[in-house]
Amino acid sequence: MAIPTLLPPAPTSGPSSGGDLVTLRGTGFGNKVAVRFGAADAVVESVRHDGAQSVAVVRTPPHAEALVDIALQNLDAAGHLVPGELALLSAAYRFLRPRIVREADLTRLIRALLRELKRQVIENVSLSVAVDFDDTPLDGLDVIAISKLPSLVLSGPRLRENRALSTNELLEEAVVGPSGPELRRRRPPLTVDLEFGITGASDRAVEMLNLIGATSTFLNTNRWLAMLRDPDEPAKGSVRWEMDPLGELHVNLEGKDDVRAFTWGLVVRGFDIDEGQLLDLGKAVSGAGAEVNVGAHGAVP
Repeated sequence: MAIPTLLPPAPTSGPSSGGDLVTLRGTGFGNKVAVRFGAADAVVESVRHDGAQSVAVVRTPPHAEALVDIALQNLDAAGHLVPGELALLSAAYRFLRPRIVREADLTRLIRALLRELKRQVIENVSLSVAVDFDDTPLDGLDVIAISKLPSLVLSGPRLRENRALSTNELLEEAVVGPSGPELRRRRPPLTVDLEFGITGASDRAVEMLNLIGATSTFLNTNRWLAMLRDPDEPAKGSVRWEMDPLGELHVNLEGKDDVRAFTWGLVVRGFDIDEGQLLDLGKAVSGAGAEVNVGAHGAVP
């Protein structure tokens, strides 16, 4: 066997938790190889040869946040390292911690829901936070301190898995790779229902009744909650989810300081909480009629 060579990996960065699929390309790969990211061993998923080019698909190991070297060494038929048949790429891959400051799809969905409540029901709408608490838990109402009346407070969400709307098949798409069409496969994403609570409050009886009526109209006329699929690329279109009232209306007309309150709920169904883990990447798509789609994957529920 020849001494292997390595080209820059794809992708060049990934999560520090590991498990990300990385494609290594070069020449002179053996039928069996060992790959290390820094001092940690990667899991080699497959090795193939496309003409003179060799391709290895590996799954990254867990690693602290760092920029590491990638080392690939050929193995013999017995699985032992072959001396001298080693390729090394210095500072080739960066392990990154998840960036929690990026606005996730769940955050964008909650913002969209708050905007619709402000537009259709009442301007004074807020989202409860972890430091909010209910000082009268025995009354059966989720009431928190509100500085301005009348108002609505959105709490939650609670997540419940939804198997009826989940995708049970692997997600597959053909993408353009350096050596031609390739197949990308992902696990089905985790699909959940998002359950929210709505608390309304007012110190006037007429305002309270009108607020209940406006909230009821909102819940019974808005059957879908929609938002852009990608806020940075509006051309990709929008996606929407089914939205329904949840539970019964509970009203308390004898609150402290003559504050009247009610609680209700709503559920947003069929939300994919993750993108699904990559299972396989880099298998060539055979057949002249293979259709390559480099757009975003996903269907409107």
